[in-house]
Amino acid sequence: MNSMYDKVVESTKYIKDKITKFNPKVAVILGSGLGNLVDVLEDKEYIDYKDIPNFPQSTVEGHEGRLVFGKIKGIDVLAMQGRFHYYEGYTMKEVTYPVYVMQQLGIQKLIVTNACGGINTDFKPGTLMLIKDFINLFGDNPLIGVNDKRFGVRFPDMSEPYKLELIDKAKSIADEINVEYKEGIYAGFMGPYYETAAEIVSIGRQGADAVGMSTVPETIAANYLGIDVLGIACITNMATGIQKHKHSHARVVETAEKASANLCAWVAKIIENIE
Repeated sequence: MNSMYDKVVESTKYIKDKITKFNPKVAVILGSGLGNLVDVLEDKEYIDYKDIPNFPQSTVEGHEGRLVFGKIKGIDVLAMQGRFHYYEGYTMKEVTYPVYVMQQLGIQKLIVTNACGGINTDFKPGTLMLIKDFINLFGDNPLIGVNDKRFGVRFPDMSEPYKLELIDKAKSIADEINVEYKEGIYAGFMGPYYETAAEIVSIGRQGADAVGMSTVPETIAANYLGIDVLGIACITNMATGIQKHKHSHARVVETAEKASANLCAWVAKIIENIE
């Protein structure tokens, strides 16, 4: 049976054979309803996940399921339009498989976005939150199992999961283009159900400002693989017990789409200024 490394190499070779005019160092993972960043890209080329050997398939509404290569102001960018979630039944290795492929493609910086619930009552639906740290509530992570040193070290440091240099750059650009944002800690929850009110109280007491069902696995994998990460969360609803109406994925996607204009402008400008 092929090792994870062999599978990643096979996927990478397929992509490189298909995409010859791009050599991106920056990648973006687009969360629910946030796929509009792709519209900003120029000279686009697409690869569907289903065509890439060993690649998982996206099953969630609001996730297209394809890699998009393009340019922003002359800078090569790889956008992942649709991500994988633990609650879909994938292993953590499968959830983060694209990040391993990104490393082999030469990606050095990764911007991770998501749609999530707000716990901090200073937030409201539509708030953009710079993620400064995470809490892993999945009870699992992508580094469990035998370590392959070709990817990274056995015990990776996680003292700066979101690169401070990228956070500072994102702040200064937001101020420059008048995008409002907050900062906070993101808790990764297994899902797929929305958290109970009691769980939200508990998660809030642990220090989380927002909670969602993604982002943490990709952040862990990227740090392990030596990729710098910037995380931006879009608060699409207030968490259970804080908001007064019941949750709906359709409303989450709708709110994310409304906020995506600001997010897209912000991310595009960050990419323009990444060194």
